[in-house]
This record gives sequence, C-alpha cells and structure tokens, in this order.
Amino acid sequence: MISTAVRAMAAASRFIFFIVLLLISSCSSLAQSISYSQLKNLYSLSHTLLIRVANLRASRGDIDGANRVKSVANKFGGTGVFGIGLWRSALSLGWDYLRNYSWRDMPLSELLGSVSEMNELLRSLSELTRLESEMEKAAWIGRNYASLLRLSKSFFRRILKVFSRSGPLKETLEMLQREVMEGELLRDCLELGSKDLKGVIQILKDIIFQYYSSSQNSEL
Repeated sequence: MISTAVRAMAAASRFIFFIVLLLISSCSSLAQSISYSQLKNLYSLSHTLLIRVANLRASRGDIDGANRVKSVANKFGGTGVFGIGLWRSALSLGWDYLRNYSWRDMPLSELLGSVSEMNELLRSLSELTRLESEMEKAAWIGRNYASLLRLSKSFFRRILKVFSRSGPLKETLEMLQREVMEGELLRDCLELGSKDLKGVIQILKDIIFQYYSSSQNSEL
C-alpha cells in the first residue's frame, strides 16, 4: 500500500516537472538548449556539491559558512522526497525566466564569452583530475587558485549582465557569486575534488552554448 503511494507520488512529481519543462520550452531558443535530463542533472549535481561543501565547513567548525552554502543549495531544491524540491525550484526559476527574459534583448556576446571562460575552467579541472596524490593536488590548487578565481569572477560578471532583472535567477546567481568571491566556495569545491564541479560546469556550458547557437539561428 505504502509502496504504491510512493510510486504514485514519484510519478506525479515527474509529471509536474515535465509540465514545468514544457512551460519553459514555450521559448523556442531555450527549448533547443535544454532537456529534462540536463536540467535534472544540473540541479542534482549542484545540490550534491553544495551539501558536500556545507558538510566540509561544518567539520571545520565553520557553522555560519555551512549554513550559507545550505541556503544556496536550497535554491536548487535537490531531488528531495519524490523530487518535489527539484520541480518546485525549477518552477520558480523557469517562471522567472519566462516573465523577465527573452533572447531578443539578451546580451548574447556575454553568453558566448561565458562559454569561453567555462572552457578554460574545464581544461584546468581536467588537469587537476589527472593528479593522483593529495600533495600534488594541494600544490596544484595553490598554484592555480588565483587564476581560477579570476575566471570565475569574469564569468559571474558576464552572466549577471544576462540575468540582470530582479527575481530568483539573479538572486541565486548573486548568492553563488558572493560565496565564490568572499566565502572561498571555489577553493572548497576544489578541495573536495573536481569531478562534481566539472560536471556542473560542463552541463551549464552545454546549455548556454546551445542556447546561444539556437538564438543566433533564430535571428537568420
């Protein structure tokens, strides 16, 4: 009986999330740049990575820092029970996009610039993943952290020019920006290992590049 109810709730949550995706997909350019699996993986990886950072900070005794990262993680909802947090967050961000943004008035050059910066980040993270010893990884982070932070700063500057209107999208990006620039979120992610961070950046880069490409095609 309980298992039947669980399956029914899970199916309902997936259906609602699918409706959210269809709503977002009413914008043709965005529809060509996003899929259910991409969005779900982006949310899930982001939430998992942020919770890992929160646990790392808590283990150091940095409770305030852990709570700040948990607040950001809540913006992504996670999968939660029956995936409810995921579709609720997607609905909030998706509705904000539909209400406030259109590819016609977006600074697409900033999107393309952000793709270039993410490619640089991915190349660096690939180098980090090839290292085996913790000593080598720590030394690599020490040598490269400043340049990675500069790339991240430039990325957020660009992406906040794209999503510049008040709402959940801008709020979430600004929270992430503060944690990266002031709270050393990037360093914590690197310390935990670059696999999840690399996955988040790769999915985000794919979505942005596909969005840029389809927007360019729409202008022809």
